[in-house]
Amino acid sequence: MPLAGIALAPLLVSPLAPPSPRGSAAAVSAEPARRRRALRRVRCSAAAASGGGELSRATLLWRAAKLPIYSVALVPLTVGTAAAYNHAGLFFARRYFGLLAAAVLVITWLNLSNDVYDSDTGADKNKKESVVNIVGSRAVTEYAANVSLLLGFGGLFWAFAEAGDVRFIVLVLCAILCGYVYQCPPFRLSYRGLGEPLCFAAFGPLATSAFYFSNSSRSISSGTVLLPLSKTVIASSILVGLTTTLILFCSHFHQIEGDRAVGKMSPLVRIGTKTGATLVTVAIGALYTLLAAFGISRCLPPSCIVSY
Repeated sequence: MPLAGIALAPLLVSPLAPPSPRGSAAAVSAEPARRRRALRRVRCSAAAASGGGELSRATLLWRAAKLPIYSVALVPLTVGTAAAYNHAGLFFARRYFGLLAAAVLVITWLNLSNDVYDSDTGADKNKKESVVNIVGSRAVTEYAANVSLLLGFGGLFWAFAEAGDVRFIVLVLCAILCGYVYQCPPFRLSYRGLGEPLCFAAFGPLATSAFYFSNSSRSISSGTVLLPLSKTVIASSILVGLTTTLILFCSHFHQIEGDRAVGKMSPLVRIGTKTGATLVTVAIGALYTLLAAFGISRCLPPSCIVSY
């Protein structure tokens, strides 16, 4: 009973017998020191609350890096590779890590170019952790974004040469195209509330299936051995797409006022936070329901239900 424990806690530290004079004197002498420490803590808290302390450049750079966002490079690749291994027992370690590096570079392009184009519309005007605001140059940020994309393309086409499966390169290029029309002019479909459908398509059926096909093999003796499209990769790509889309949807909760001010009609701007919170709850329930259904129907290995 936690509440009972809290209520009885004073009995564990309060002596039943009267304290000795020596103990009382020590307590009295320690009291001013405790008060000084408490006063310093209060002053520090007040300064932080009033905005007296600016965030350091290192902190802003850490926030601008958005490291958790790179999970969307890791997850579709890992799930697609696992589906290929489950189907045919194929795993190419060098290709996997090469594709991981390429995917990280493409996500870096998405991150940087998003800051570039949001600075154009004024959406990031007061966003201190925007890369454009930190660097102080839109041109430098855009240049870094384009270099990242070109290097990412290099890794993707290398993997295509290794696998020899044209489905891989077509699907992954379509996924990147979704990212372009999501945020880049003249499209900027995220401003029309189409970001979530594009996110689902890009990271779900397109990217996850593409990375599955990247595990096709090419050899001199047998030629190119192509992986067939399986129900496992279809089911897993749907789950990856839904979870990634849910993350994007939730990222808009703290941006509603800023989005509305620049005319960015995200789903949350349209429906509000109350309906949005209800929708998140329903979506999470649907996600687990789908997972169970895919496991029961053998679209996914039964172990996926337990491990999830």
